Amino acid sequence: MNFKRNALLGAITLCWAAASVQTASAADASVESAPSTGWAGQNGGTTGGAAAASTAIYKINSASQLLAAVKAQGDKPKIIKLYGTVDMAAADNGGAFSSAADESQRIQVKLGSNTTLIGMGSDTKLVNANLVLNGVQNVIIRNLNIVNPCSINPVWDPNDGSAGNWNSEYDGITVLNSKNVWIDHNAFTDAPKTDDKLPTQNGKLKQCHDGALDVKNGSDYITISNNRFELHEKNNLIGSSDSKTTDEGHLTVTFNNNHFLNVAERAPRVRFGKVHIYNNYFEGSRSHPVYRHQYSIGVAYKAKIISQNNAFDIVGASKCADIMTNPGSSSKTGAATDSGSLLNGAALTAGGACSFSTSVGWTVPYSATLLNASAVKQSVLNNAGTGKLTVN
Repeated sequence: MNFKRNALLGAITLCWAAASVQTASAADASVESAPSTGWAGQNGGTTGGAAAASTAIYKINSASQLLAAVKAQGDKPKIIKLYGTVDMAAADNGGAFSSAADESQRIQVKLGSNTTLIGMGSDTKLVNANLVLNGVQNVIIRNLNIVNPCSINPVWDPNDGSAGNWNSEYDGITVLNSKNVWIDHNAFTDAPKTDDKLPTQNGKLKQCHDGALDVKNGSDYITISNNRFELHEKNNLIGSSDSKTTDEGHLTVTFNNNHFLNVAERAPRVRFGKVHIYNNYFEGSRSHPVYRHQYSIGVAYKAKIISQNNAFDIVGASKCADIMTNPGSSSKTGAATDSGSLLNGAALTAGGACSFSTSVGWTVPYSATLLNASAVKQSVLNNAGTGKLTVN
């Protein structure tokens, strides 16, 4: 199968130079750079594939075409425009995953540096895929409906918690040891295979989902903006473990103007990172039948979080500790500040601080005009997610 697949990719690559040339216009979101209002605007900025030659701009609608486009240009500037449904387990890429080893070979799409990957319409969907950015720089991902991967082979870990747990490996997007990344106007969801459709084994939900979007291994200058995250448990992990001490001084990430809808936890969970969280809208319930809200912002080991003007509408939440908590060891906590945020219409910090040190040790290095938290809900509902960009 591998020989046939490689031959197919080579043939597709050869024919695209003539057939898929596109001329980007000024109105085309595929040539936009990351704004200066987040970490991705630092370190020289993030332009993705904006400098792509005309022969390195593609319109594609299949998994095999996506893999061929990524491979054809390597780290050269490229713009890859997706339309329709791109399924890494579709027939053109070998069909349904047959084993854990097969899944690991075909689920990951490893993007090179200087790449813009963008959906062309509100219905562009990426299925059975883990987008991986590993050791790359200058990448933009926009306007994609990402169905969070559901692994065919969850692994039982008897040492996870007091009674063991099922764990899976693949995220919607994984950012590792990478710099200058802008992830904007996407939508992430577990649907249609939400957690209520999963079996119970060993007395635990056999969890097939991992993260929606994780940032790890010393990554820097990351902006996550205008996305909708919905129907997911462990949403955003910033920093992989307490023992990954090389993350200290890294993991510079901005979350702004995102919609977190029925996300149970990790929105985000932060270790070590200098993370700025502003003008996001969080919507959920502590009695949701499937994705019960546990907390939103995890202030874990050596986190350095600046939270500003966020709006939390969480049914059943009444205090800052319901929103901001240390989900790890009590002896390994971090620092966090909040200003201007609202919890169900009242000040998040009413009655005092959120029980964390406020000595974050850094200041935001860019300027952003913040909305008042009372205006955040409507602004985010109007602008977050797919279908808001013009892509030619």
